[in-house]
Amino acid sequence: MARTVFLKEDPLMSDNVTPASWQASAIARLWRALSGQRLSTLWRLARLGGPLVYSFSRREREVTEINLTEVYPERSATERRRLARESLVHSTATMLELGFAWMADPARVEGAIEEVHGRELLDEARAEGRGVIVLAPHFGNWEVLNFWLSSHFPFTAMYEPPKITALDPVIRQGRERMGASLVPTNPRGVAALLKALKRSEAVGILPDQEPDWGSGVFAPFYSRDAYTATLLPKLVARTQARVVTGVARRLAGGRGFAIHFLAADERVYDSDETQSATGVNACVEAAIALDPTQYQWEYKRYRKVPEALAGHPDHKRFRLY
Repeated sequence: MARTVFLKEDPLMSDNVTPASWQASAIARLWRALSGQRLSTLWRLARLGGPLVYSFSRREREVTEINLTEVYPERSATERRRLARESLVHSTATMLELGFAWMADPARVEGAIEEVHGRELLDEARAEGRGVIVLAPHFGNWEVLNFWLSSHFPFTAMYEPPKITALDPVIRQGRERMGASLVPTNPRGVAALLKALKRSEAVGILPDQEPDWGSGVFAPFYSRDAYTATLLPKLVARTQARVVTGVARRLAGGRGFAIHFLAADERVYDSDETQSATGVNACVEAAIALDPTQYQWEYKRYRKVPEALAGHPDHKRFRLY
């Protein structure tokens, strides 16, 4: 089992107080306060706060509803609005639970994970001397998934510092406290992932973030092409790693979490980048099917459009956001 590292004193406190550091310190203190609350209490707060986000955060509401219209055209507008409201409740719960995942006593976090499904996929791969690539979409509480993985396996994940840079030490300390190794989202980080996989360890990849131009291909996500990263086939080709999808699904009433590991769509192993990316998106769809309300639909997954459409005289009609 990986080592346990408890949080030390506030890394934000210093003699140099700036508006940014004050803001970061306030956020960190809020996370610490919330970390002592029961998950059921945080869920009740999310049930109160989610509707406020839906009503007053136009950006989150509109992007969520646009995405749901795109992926579930067969559902009624009433049903899609219900899904949008519930999704924003779950997104609110995730934000409230960050302190719990990063700062609560590890025994409490471990105790909140009531079910683990599919662990044998990871154990079998490591027994065969193969590394495991965990595709971790923005579903449920991915920080709880990180906690579990880094508690039970040598685990490496890419990490991009937050926009509020003063929060970086807090987030990094929270994610690394059970032994996870965080590496940058650059070639040096990719090299670290390759080394971890060759040691038969587990690595985590976010499969549903839109990459920079030149780092992806267009592949179907539900019925529409989405620009999808091509890092996965490169890692598989050089390591013969096994790929699984991993999520931490929130249980009813905020009583805890169920970890799910799902076998990947076989197309992820294809050497063709578009086929592999299609498999990656199919993996995300399979995870979402566990409970569509727990996916973070407010992310602009279809922001980029193919060049052929971008050059179309009426290209604006192809853009969703």
